[in-house]
Amino acid sequence: MPSSLLIVESPAKVRTIKKYLGPEFEVKASVGHVKDLPKSKLGIDLENNFEPTYEVIREKKKVISELKKSAKNVDNIFLAPDPDREGEAIAWHVASEIGGGKNIYRVLFNDLTKKTVLAAIKNPLELNINKYEAQQTRRILDRLVGYQISPILWKKVRRGLSAGRVQSVAVRIICDREADIQAFVSEEYWNITALLEGNNPPPLEARLTKIASKKLKLTNETQTKELLEELKDASFIVKKVEKKEVKRSPAPPFTTSKLQQEASRKLRFTAKKTMSVAQRLYEGIALGEEGSVGLITYMRTDSVRTASEALEDARGYIEKNYGKEFLPEKARFFKSSKSSQDAHEAIRPTTTSYAPQSIKQYLKNDEFRLYQLIWNRFIASQMNPTVFDQTGIDIQAGRCLFHAQGSIMKFPGFSIVYTETSDKEGNGNEAQSGNHDTPGLPEVSKGDELTLISLEPQQSFTQPPPRFSEATLVKELEEKGIGRPSTYAAIISTIQNRKYVELEKGRFHPTELGTVVNGLLVENFPNIMDVQFTASMEDNLDMIEDGKITRHKTLEDFYTPFKSELEKAGEEMRNVKKEEIPTDLACDKCGSPMIIKWGKNGKFLACSNYPECKNTGNIAQDENGAISKMEAETTDIICDACGKNMIIKEGRFGRFLGCSGYPECKNTKPLDTGVKCPREGCDGNLCERRSKKGKTFFGCSSYPNCTYALWDRPIPEKCPLCGNPFLVEKYYRGKGMAKTCPNKECGYKERDEG
Repeated sequence: MPSSLLIVESPAKVRTIKKYLGPEFEVKASVGHVKDLPKSKLGIDLENNFEPTYEVIREKKKVISELKKSAKNVDNIFLAPDPDREGEAIAWHVASEIGGGKNIYRVLFNDLTKKTVLAAIKNPLELNINKYEAQQTRRILDRLVGYQISPILWKKVRRGLSAGRVQSVAVRIICDREADIQAFVSEEYWNITALLEGNNPPPLEARLTKIASKKLKLTNETQTKELLEELKDASFIVKKVEKKEVKRSPAPPFTTSKLQQEASRKLRFTAKKTMSVAQRLYEGIALGEEGSVGLITYMRTDSVRTASEALEDARGYIEKNYGKEFLPEKARFFKSSKSSQDAHEAIRPTTTSYAPQSIKQYLKNDEFRLYQLIWNRFIASQMNPTVFDQTGIDIQAGRCLFHAQGSIMKFPGFSIVYTETSDKEGNGNEAQSGNHDTPGLPEVSKGDELTLISLEPQQSFTQPPPRFSEATLVKELEEKGIGRPSTYAAIISTIQNRKYVELEKGRFHPTELGTVVNGLLVENFPNIMDVQFTASMEDNLDMIEDGKITRHKTLEDFYTPFKSELEKAGEEMRNVKKEEIPTDLACDKCGSPMIIKWGKNGKFLACSNYPECKNTGNIAQDENGAISKMEAETTDIICDACGKNMIIKEGRFGRFLGCSGYPECKNTKPLDTGVKCPREGCDGNLCERRSKKGKTFFGCSSYPNCTYALWDRPIPEKCPLCGNPFLVEKYYRGKGMAKTCPNKECGYKERDEG
């Protein structure tokens, strides 16, 4: 019979750890948190040092019962939830429920290898009260904000809205960027490129950089044409030739935020998906007869530190597989940022024994791609730099200075394994960071006169700051100290689920609801919505974990001004719900003036003669901002209840067909795409619908009897290659729409040239 019980968070870890421990251990999972603040009330005693009241989560009562049963006959309980604040809270809550009279130990696993697990069991720790206090403070702060601001939004805007201490600030960052974009005034500027030829091939391109020793500033076509005329008669003389060797060192292994950014750019993963896949790689993947193996270290970290044994492992792999010329004399160490907690190593493979290609057959495609990304980044971090021969040439032409630059790779170094990408501001395209192998320049000497072949002017316009992608939003949150690596994915998911922001073509923009709510919160809760204030609160949580300040003092300092803001907002916050904005439009049913009101789906037009007249409509605006009623699209479909034509309407769950005789006739139908359901034996059609998260999809009209659905819009066109009865419209990032065949074995694709 087991004498010890070990409890982890995830059931997936159980099978990995069980094979390392003998029969004296029973291994169980808490399946995440087991206790939390109550859902039905605040759960915090505001008059008694903000003491929280925790209760067992209803869905976890069975889990607690099973853990108690397992703990009954053992002497020792080893608590092994994840090695972070949330994991520490789980450990404390489990101990409070089942730990009476038992020896309680805390064990931390940075990875799930046999060596790490056995070492942790052999050298157990005590529960960390400071780390638990930091988690409690964070949880209480979030509850105070969420449960006390949200009711005000329900009263002033609409029911169901919510505010979050960190998430609302993330929405503000997106709203502020949108305001900058709307306020941006584009300015014209011109560049001039000269194509020149010397005594040696090839010709070179040089860009104008200075005029009369001042930085280039051409602002219109007339000015540019005058300069072009001047340059046609100028002599192009080599003023300076500079050659140098340039070394570019590899990036450090991944932190959580850098992994999320690179996975977004390279793999098109959301932050949430990145963390989900990384969790599986950490908890263990079944590798055939070897059983479950943890493939990466803990994936929630802001440190770039790497264990010395892992460095030696990587160096041995590099020398064996790439040769000594790729191996530095000494292992490379990276310095973590000042704000890094440095509690865990960087994200890396647990061992080089499992190269990605060697275990590909055991991994799902997303697991393989992310594991390969982590592997390549780590291996590259311990390789020699990439070396370039770089040449720069300054060319004088009258009062103008041109510059040409080229570089040729001399030694590939780490770049044969991995090259970091950056998010190219403005268009969201991937771009390799650092130096590149570019066309070489011809041999020229100072004083050489070059022959002018052509002058190419190029008109450009300054661009507004770009909207945030997932990668750049994570970067912005990290740089501003909003949240922590473990929370970025949740923040991004939450603000989308609440309909405060939308992701369109890979870029975030605020919804009308998000803009309104953000404006109200910024005006009425300036501290809560202040980026620096939120970042300083994260610093306070770190200090609580370090034992430098207390939970009670932190909460008291926060709540005193917050309580005052709450009271003021309850009285003075603008009541959007009751606002009625007059318009010049007349109701097409009764002739009364139409007004703009705010409803659960945003602004809409309503008759001022309500409730006698219930006419409403969506708002349409032209390019000058003039408001009109958006006319519903009439169809040839006849209402089977009253015989009138059906019209296309927009509702909470997407577009649908409604009777034009509303409100006398309230008959509705799903919006049919005209494509038959492909599932055998089903006579339904595919109809447009909207998911709970607001995303449009296409499902069978026979639901729930038939659950066939797809995300891409079906088109009633037969595939010309395989004969599939319909095609789908698919959006490809950076390339636009294309008609494709949903049959994966076909591969037909018709690009939209428009």
